[in-house]
Amino acid sequence: MTDLARPDLDETAIIASELIRFDTTNFGEGKSKGETEAAEYVAAKLEALGLTPQLFDSAPRRTSVVTRVPGRNSDKPALVVHGHLDVVPADPAQWTVDPFAGEIKDGMLWGRGAVDMKNMDAMILTALGDVLSGGGQPERDLVIAFFADEENGGGFGSHFLAREHPELFAGATEAISEVGGYSIDIEGKPAYLLQTGEKAMIWAKLVAEAPAGHGSRLVKRNAVTELAEAVAKIGRLEFPVQLTETTRELIAELGRILGTDPEQVGPDELVLRTGSAAGFITATLRNTANPTMLTAGYKSNVIPERAEARIDIRPLPGQEDAVLAQLDELIGENVRIDLVVKDTGLENPTTGELVSAIGATLERHDPGVPVLPYLMPAGTDNKALSTLGIRGYGFAPLKLPASLDFPAMFHGIDERVPLEALTFGRAVLADLLASY
Repeated sequence: MTDLARPDLDETAIIASELIRFDTTNFGEGKSKGETEAAEYVAAKLEALGLTPQLFDSAPRRTSVVTRVPGRNSDKPALVVHGHLDVVPADPAQWTVDPFAGEIKDGMLWGRGAVDMKNMDAMILTALGDVLSGGGQPERDLVIAFFADEENGGGFGSHFLAREHPELFAGATEAISEVGGYSIDIEGKPAYLLQTGEKAMIWAKLVAEAPAGHGSRLVKRNAVTELAEAVAKIGRLEFPVQLTETTRELIAELGRILGTDPEQVGPDELVLRTGSAAGFITATLRNTANPTMLTAGYKSNVIPERAEARIDIRPLPGQEDAVLAQLDELIGENVRIDLVVKDTGLENPTTGELVSAIGATLERHDPGVPVLPYLMPAGTDNKALSTLGIRGYGFAPLKLPASLDFPAMFHGIDERVPLEALTFGRAVLADLLASY
């Protein structure tokens, strides 16, 4: 395990490493662990800054933390700065390091949550400490939140608080959180992606039911077969490219940077020239639906009466119902779609005071590098805040080496983030909170 007493380590790396050591795995279906312990750790850090955090349990051991920081100008709308404390599962056998050891090696912090998103959690804490040091204040009131359950749609975290305790976010109109603000390489030209929108998130269950029977029989209807056919149809479905306002602006900016006319080059081809960033961006140009789980049967010689599959559906904003109708027609009458989670897509303005402030802040720390809007293919807790009229942006600033496949780090094996990127992010975030 890494010695965190090393004098060369920035406090952000130390806190992020300590957070990783809390195994906060979210297994879904209401099952998780470690969220309360991580929340108590974060609350203690906030108390050490002179703040008064509140802990909320939506269910036993499902803990979120919220505190409010008074600003110099409380007449301005408050800004929500939020992270989540849970992570997706990690199989240690597949990793080259212990995913919950918070190991530091090769100039990077390794572990589950190093990117998604205990890095940003640590940056929030250290940047806030920088702003408050010596009796300082942020420019406006801040609502600092660390949510539970983001990795399963936020039902036990952000959605619970937005529904049951909306007063926590009173006066807030905007928010910043994860999966934006990181640098990309466009054929040797750097840029930053600012997440200004999110695709919708629908987790659905495909269910096929038919009479059970002996495996040796000749049967006309088999639930496993019917389910498999439906899964194959969805898995092979290719949705067409459909540009939204956000992706249309991004494509235009990419064309400008590359000196290419987007009208002459297809969006997919243009996006592929963004290198590893294409791993996220290509999915924002279209709807997607991916089979992710299969469950059927209990014995080799028994034809089961029921077979199920899980589908991760990510429609473009505003196309949620249309995509569900398309899939329902595709799979036919012998398989049904049951919704597990359905959350809306978001598309926020790509201009405005916050966007301008983010651009100006990045310009101060990395001059001459453009900031491009993009639509995130997945989702964040900004979806819950949107129910309160709060516009959420993705801004976890990281200056990354071009060689790092950053999108692959999310939910990936050997998740890691450069130490220098954490130090950069702390400075940028502190600058923004002090000045905006």
